[in-house]
Amino acid sequence: MEDLNLLTYLESFLTERRKARFEKVLSNRTRHFTVAIEDVFQLHNTSAVLRSCDIFGIQDVHIIEDKYSDRIDAEIAMGAQKWVDLKRHQSAQACLDHVRSQGYQIVATTPHKKKCRLEEFDIGQRSCFFFGREKDGLSDLIMEQADCFLSIPMVGFTESLNISVSAAIILQHLTAKLRMSDANWGLTEPEMFELRIDWCKKTIKSIDQILDHYYQSH
Repeated sequence: MEDLNLLTYLESFLTERRKARFEKVLSNRTRHFTVAIEDVFQLHNTSAVLRSCDIFGIQDVHIIEDKYSDRIDAEIAMGAQKWVDLKRHQSAQACLDHVRSQGYQIVATTPHKKKCRLEEFDIGQRSCFFFGREKDGLSDLIMEQADCFLSIPMVGFTESLNISVSAAIILQHLTAKLRMSDANWGLTEPEMFELRIDWCKKTIKSIDQILDHYYQSH
């Protein structure tokens, strides 16, 4: 009840248009798929992948920071970091162990393994899509522990795509297919409730003072 009262209080500071926007976005959010980015050096690539995750409804993004850290460019992400949940891992193994514990299969994206083409991918299983370094791709550790490999069909001379382009193509295709399926892909009511509170806090100006006033009066 306390959380419900808090949400009602916070939403009183939002316009009806903003509240409707939250509801619409939440209705298309999913944790059926998630994304992991391994040690991407170029700042704009990590940020662009993050932006694609927000656009296509992926709520959680895992960032492996074995070599590089703080690779989020706010200007390129265009606020996406406010709306998706970032989970940082200090090693690839820590990330692998975490997503497996959450029931995800490990999907290594690579142009060099042809076991599964994008249009053939089975969307029924919860999956974490791993994207690797610009030059070297995913580490041997992830490739060895992957449950399956996913590739984008290519018919030109070029053998690979930029990581941010690859992520956008894969996420657009698979999330569109997911929403047309019978899979139970949406967020639970408690998950949506928690995000509504979180997004309110990230939206409202002077939120610290507003929260102080709320807790002093309750």
